[in-house]
Amino acid sequence: MSDEASRKRRRTVVGTVTSEKGDKSITVQVDRMVQHPRFKKYVRRRSKYYVHDENNDAHVGDRVSITECRPLSKNKNFRLAEVLERSRLREIGAADQAKAEG
Repeated sequence: MSDEASRKRRRTVVGTVTSEKGDKSITVQVDRMVQHPRFKKYVRRRSKYYVHDENNDAHVGDRVSITECRPLSKNKNFRLAEVLERSRLREIGAADQAKAEG
């Protein structure tokens, strides 16, 4: 099996950045809806992943796509694929800061 073929099968999920405190590391929360086996009602489930962010591109509130990779540390098994949508919180914060300075 070639290396390229194994990369294509890796799991990719979309989530929201909840923390960016570590250098080159972010925490991503992935929400999913699961049907309850007995009551057939849909229930929200959340998973938290530690993700490697090489260039520190993602910030809190951003919507990102992450891809499974080899273990990079004790908890990091995902790598940032791309930032899908920037957070509006950063835009508001930058506007407030500019208003305070000027």
